[in-house]
Amino acid sequence: MPGMLARYEALLAARELQPDPDQRIAAEALDRLQSQLETQESIGIVGRLLGRRPRSPRGLYLWGDVGRGKSMLMDLFIETLGIRDKRRDHFHAFMLDVDQLIRRERAREAGDPIAPVAAAIAADTRCLAFDEMVVTNTADAAIMGRLFTALIVDHGVTVVTTSNRPPRDLYKDGLNRSLFLPFIELAERQLDVIPLNGPVDYRLDRLAGIATWHSPLGNAATEQVREAFFRLTDYRPEDADHVPSAELPLPGGRTLHVPKSLKGVGVFSFKRLCAENRGAADYLAIARAYHTVIVVGIPVMGPENRDQALRFTKLIDALYENNVKLFATAAAVPAALYRSGEGSFEFARTVSRLEEMRSADYMARGHGVNCQS
Repeated sequence: MPGMLARYEALLAARELQPDPDQRIAAEALDRLQSQLETQESIGIVGRLLGRRPRSPRGLYLWGDVGRGKSMLMDLFIETLGIRDKRRDHFHAFMLDVDQLIRRERAREAGDPIAPVAAAIAADTRCLAFDEMVVTNTADAAIMGRLFTALIVDHGVTVVTTSNRPPRDLYKDGLNRSLFLPFIELAERQLDVIPLNGPVDYRLDRLAGIATWHSPLGNAATEQVREAFFRLTDYRPEDADHVPSAELPLPGGRTLHVPKSLKGVGVFSFKRLCAENRGAADYLAIARAYHTVIVVGIPVMGPENRDQALRFTKLIDALYENNVKLFATAAAVPAALYRSGEGSFEFARTVSRLEEMRSADYMARGHGVNCQS
């Protein structure tokens, strides 16, 4: 099987990728790590017979704005990594698995569950790869330092991850952030941090010809947002029935089912987001977890369903303030979403934001970067 760098260069030669200095640096680092992991596996049997554990290679932390090729490089790395015990997960899915393991361990034993949970994960994982590491849950933040110290330092698991933010900006302004600082220190000490912040957002190039707002509701609008999802995630249309879902952690120990969740793109129905009783904290969790949100089925609103309109306003505020890209199917264009009457004046600000979110300037902004209201 061709290695990581060979596959990357083949894509360049075929003009499926453009030359990018930051991508090249990251690809070469991933290729070196791949060789180290494969060499470690080949000498591991001898080492175990001699009672020695080979030293584990340092992991990698790739970060940068949306569309800089982080997920593509991670896919190439895992696909061409020639070892048996490798695991690739979306970060949220991994932490949900960890939560279940902790619950099971607490039911079985009274002591600290972190050590046995880490041992169980490490038993069949030498390389643990995450796409889109983002920390929004206080419970996750509180245990990550101890969990990943056990995985990396105690058990020699090599961690590779991508994120839109450098380690120092993870869980920024989060509740009880001091509990998370040990993880930041661990990541900076144990992982090589590599930025990918080239000038081109390749995902925007893929969206050429696809608008962000589609009305009226119907098959044509649905097909357009489906196409946007496939282009943003590299998922094949023929696999549409098998798109991964997710359970997004929310404040208070709750979760939100995300019917389609892949590579930082989440698909939601208007009913799930705005017809149910939700608050600003829920929408902030969505905005922090996803760089792109697709909302389907937005109706025309008015005084008779003003509560849904208020929730929709809070949703748009959270997405806008975190520079989340929005694709939508709706019954009308933004300016016609709210009928005249009580509440229409307040909704005008949301219309203004929706119009700005369709602009090229907004689409070019990095996820999570504060912008002026």
